[in-house]
Amino acid sequence: MLIIPAIDLKDGQCVRLKQGDMDAATVFSDAPQIVARQWLDAGARRLHLVDLNGAFAGKPKNLEAIKEIIKVVDAKIPVQLGGGIRDLETIEKYLDAGLSYVIIGTAAVKRPGFLHEACDAFPGQIVVGLDAKDGKVATDGWSKVTGHDVLDLAKRFEDYGVESIIYTDIGRDGMLSGVNIDATVKLAKALTVPVIASGGLHNLEDIKSLCAVESEGVVGVIAGRSIYEGTIDFAAAQLLADELTI
Repeated sequence: MLIIPAIDLKDGQCVRLKQGDMDAATVFSDAPQIVARQWLDAGARRLHLVDLNGAFAGKPKNLEAIKEIIKVVDAKIPVQLGGGIRDLETIEKYLDAGLSYVIIGTAAVKRPGFLHEACDAFPGQIVVGLDAKDGKVATDGWSKVTGHDVLDLAKRFEDYGVESIIYTDIGRDGMLSGVNIDATVKLAKALTVPVIASGGLHNLEDIKSLCAVESEGVVGVIAGRSIYEGTIDFAAAQLLADELTI
């Protein structure tokens, strides 16, 4: 079970949002590359980056900060990034810069043909981020809830050849209210590709609950506010996950 530290980027800073609200951002660092080094030194085996400005603007906005993080990580662990990825050229640019995976969210829902093309062009490197509220997919930085059922879309995207799916319960993200285990497991059971949980991670009890369902296809969880505010000690969480899933 991977515990994946998140570095959310807004205006070149490392921040955390509550339920995707850009006006409710807490700044944790002016130097995201130092934060990346911190998690690398603490034993992270993957990093999760989000270009928040890009997600809202529809195009990359934190390129310099992203490049600095990639330089610090120096290919020691995989780095994945989402936010504002809308075309193949952007994907190629990011992968050439050293990213291992790119995450497509809004564009996957609005332009499934683009997602299909991306999976064909960059096999094994395309991850889909599905953000949902009450089982319905949200887009555009969570500002719009669609009528699409998350299970239906996930199955379609699996057929396209996505590497994995990140499932975020947007009602819990940044709220430290616990991961929506039931919904995450329901999704994982319906798929053959791995599912990464996101949204609401709070304490070691959440880690234990996730490890108990790893066999269902839930291979990791993204840790954000919990590891920045200290409700979870990252190194201890990853150690516990390793012990429970050996």
